[in-house]
Amino acid sequence: MAAHLNLTDRLGRLKRRVFMNIEKYGNTSAASIPIALSEAAECGRLQKGSHIALTAFGAGMTSGAAVLEW
Repeated sequence: MAAHLNLTDRLGRLKRRVFMNIEKYGNTSAASIPIALSEAAECGRLQKGSHIALTAFGAGMTSGAAVLEW
């Protein structure tokens, strides 16, 4: 999926535009997106006016997505 969205380099690695922290915390359920947003903001990855796409999935094949401006 990431390759179809042009989010990987030619070796298949995710580009800097994707922020992930699952290797640090594991699945934190409903807190995953707020934790990632907080970390991205703290390390300077989000600036005023940044466009952000958020996606999540859960039990029972539930999923959700949103696009917002920071």
